[in-house]
Amino acid sequence: MASKRDYYEVLGVAKTANAEELKKAFRKQAMQHHPDRNPGDKEAEHKFKECNEAYDILRDDQKRAAYDQYGHAAFEGGRGGPGGPGGAGFDFTSFSDIFDDLFGEFMGGSRGGGGRGGNRGSDLRYNLEITLEDCYRGKAAKIRVPTSIACEACDGSGAEAGAQPIACPTCKGNGKVRAQQGFFTIERTCPTCGGAGRVIEKPCKVCGGAGRTHKEKTLSVDIPAGVDEGNRIRLAGEGEAGLRGGAPGDLYVFLSVKPHRLFRREGQHLHCRVPVSMTTAALGGAVEVPTLDGGQARITLPEGTQTGKQFRLRGKGMPSLQQSGFGAGHGDLYIQVMVETPVKLSKKQRELLEEFAKLDTEESSPESTGFFDKVKEMLGGKAE
Repeated sequence: MASKRDYYEVLGVAKTANAEELKKAFRKQAMQHHPDRNPGDKEAEHKFKECNEAYDILRDDQKRAAYDQYGHAAFEGGRGGPGGPGGAGFDFTSFSDIFDDLFGEFMGGSRGGGGRGGNRGSDLRYNLEITLEDCYRGKAAKIRVPTSIACEACDGSGAEAGAQPIACPTCKGNGKVRAQQGFFTIERTCPTCGGAGRVIEKPCKVCGGAGRTHKEKTLSVDIPAGVDEGNRIRLAGEGEAGLRGGAPGDLYVFLSVKPHRLFRREGQHLHCRVPVSMTTAALGGAVEVPTLDGGQARITLPEGTQTGKQFRLRGKGMPSLQQSGFGAGHGDLYIQVMVETPVKLSKKQRELLEEFAKLDTEESSPESTGFFDKVKEMLGGKAE
């Protein structure tokens, strides 16, 4: 088994660190590696467990004194420590009292770990793909989510109908047990009831005593106008049901936006490349361009419009996402002109273009003339 890192090293503090310094260091580490901020990242999950384990020991004066004298051996097999025989080990639930003590509610929901009300259900993630039009107008979407719900047969209690949980015989209903270690008394979660303080003598036959069953449920998600790639929507209480009547987790809907055929988004602004004929660009004229609301807008091209010329349509971009009472209005739509060179010329068109080429002057093609003059100058006047 791989050796554990020094707890002071895990938190990044000196061995002389006081309680406030330990708390500050743990807060930083826990926020950085919390699973809600690093979904699916096993390394972050390991580091989160590691820093919680370190803080759980070092924040307690008695445990810290034992660790300073004996190191990790003070809490290993046979010594009655957190990793000893019968111990619950370290998991997210056993950390909840530490984390809640520092941060209270995280991401808007109570973390509510173990205890007599049961264990809080896990948060769930749902990936939802929407269109740019959905971002513009907003949308009410229906989603189907496989999850765990409170068992209907036992109403989430985990016990057979008429049966009631009894006090845990190991911890006498306290949810925690104590073990003597020399001069120190170590307290940990009861391994029999998992901290609930109660056990079920006659478990429900439908859910096996878990108090929840698996089911796919349909939910409605209100997507506000102005959302963007990577935004998430929290549905409180729509995650997994908790064990044996515990509070449900939350469901987080992560949004991704399909690429659009015409428009490219940058914040609140939209960009669209519009091809125009060579004659329209040369002679000038009005052009109808699309807008994301399904309509059209007219722009007037001046004579001699070049590729890359940009026109701004105010208020035709994306609506702002209303948050905390600020932000309003729409962004702008930027139309970029792309002059199209004609292809598959007819005989007559070719003749006319050849005639035009004979009449071409430096004044009518200033960009190309200026460019080749610069090339000639760079080459010391040798270009022809």
